Amino acid sequence: MSSAEVFQGPDADCTLCPRLMLFRQDNRAAHTGWHNAPVPAFGGLDARFLVVGLAPGLRGANRTGRPFTGDYAGDLLYPTLLRYGFAQGTYKADPADGLELVGARITNAVRCVPPENKPTLAEQKTCRSFLTAELAAMPNLRTVLALGRIAHEAVLNSLELRKSAYPFAHGALHTLPSGLILADSYHCSRYNLNTGRLTEAMFHEVFDDIVGAP
Repeated sequence: MSSAEVFQGPDADCTLCPRLMLFRQDNRAAHTGWHNAPVPAFGGLDARFLVVGLAPGLRGANRTGRPFTGDYAGDLLYPTLLRYGFAQGTYKADPADGLELVGARITNAVRCVPPENKPTLAEQKTCRSFLTAELAAMPNLRTVLALGRIAHEAVLNSLELRKSAYPFAHGALHTLPSGLILADSYHCSRYNLNTGRLTEAMFHEVFDDIVGAP
């Protein structure tokens, strides 16, 4: 049995998080043409590089059904993946743009859009089982890029590692006991970019380190 057959994300009508389920139902009523369901990962399970975000954006992945597609964060993430050879094609903020990932995969710590982009601790914990299973189903995985502290801690929790041993810091590269490299970046959100907490150059520096890591 292949890894793809082993791993399954949440179904379209997942009921594990009542608040997120109700928010999804409200969005389905308000925006009938949107995805409005848990957003599946983008890219194959045979990837060596995994990007982990926080959660789908309301008008981004929750609308389009592809991680980071159609929102401000994707306007930096996808061109950067193209620049460093982790993608090919042209990003047009549309799942039908034909863009393909190369040796990479993109997922989220929380699979459903949360109100105000803020999942609760209980929701993060509940959704963690999917990330745990996903990491276990990626036999070639060598590097994980965590976009933000919540994604960073979700990865460590999924691997049952102490957060205190691997503190989040923008630009940090942590070598985990398995040999997996966990790279950290501030999330490429509109807020972080508009306030200058993260710049395009800073984001590219993280990728420079990832590509240059042994």
